[in-house]
Amino acid sequence: MMSLSRFANRILAFLTLATVSFAQTSAPAANSAAAFAPLQQWKTAVISGNAATLKALYSTSPPAKIGTPRGDTSADSDVAFWTGLKVRGMKLDILQSEAPQTGYRQVVFQAEVRSGAPSGEHTVYLTEGQLWQRQGTEWRLAATKRSDPTRLQQPTSTSKVIYAPGIDAHAEISHALALAAKNHKRVLVVFGANWCYDCHVLDLAFHRQDVETVLRKNYEVVHVDVGEGDKNQDLMQQYQVPMKKGIPAIAVLDSDGKLLYSQKGGEFEKARALAPEDVLAFLNKWKPPAR
Repeated sequence: MMSLSRFANRILAFLTLATVSFAQTSAPAANSAAAFAPLQQWKTAVISGNAATLKALYSTSPPAKIGTPRGDTSADSDVAFWTGLKVRGMKLDILQSEAPQTGYRQVVFQAEVRSGAPSGEHTVYLTEGQLWQRQGTEWRLAATKRSDPTRLQQPTSTSKVIYAPGIDAHAEISHALALAAKNHKRVLVVFGANWCYDCHVLDLAFHRQDVETVLRKNYEVVHVDVGEGDKNQDLMQQYQVPMKKGIPAIAVLDSDGKLLYSQKGGEFEKARALAPEDVLAFLNKWKPPAR
């Protein structure tokens, strides 16, 4: 039987990859952990902000191993992190749930957290992995690893085809321009690739209700596949979007095809670090003037 220390080290190593790139290799699992009572107890304690109840869920002998993007920390620090979010509501999307051996439960989830922190109420997203161990009659957290919170939802799969292969991007832009002229819109040209994690982050942001409302009313959107930097480079040059600054990258055209904006500094290349307000501010800035 594998020792707890070996299990804990294994989960931390796995979750170091999972919380950064889990979405690039796996699809969401069924919410099979929904009935796992200790996870629900943890969630309830986080929402209530009860530090004592939350701390009681962590293993003390041996001490729980807590991993963060900045390195290992203590259970006390982890409790302070979760209670500091001032959680008003939480939804868990289970990405993985398994029992690696009797007395252990391993869970990876993405949490959508409505935070009432002093900076103002907002929603953040985190990926966390937890290794639970049965200790006597109770379940305790033996190891956890979490990502940094982000303001935009992170993809749990990159299998979606956003940039369809074999599409004539020139024809797509011409068609979008015709529609834009007819409907008093502008054209948003989004350069990217299906392998690009941040392209999937931006796509998710575009499907938020608040963002989608602005997009649908004001823009025709064209997704241009750049492959590995070997496709549609003439369009990137035409619209003055340097590939070397990364993707996703955006150009905005008026209905006559005039270039109004080109992304020269990699502004959307790290879409995972943006907030919804950033995306909305950009779209509102470049939308057509009201008639």
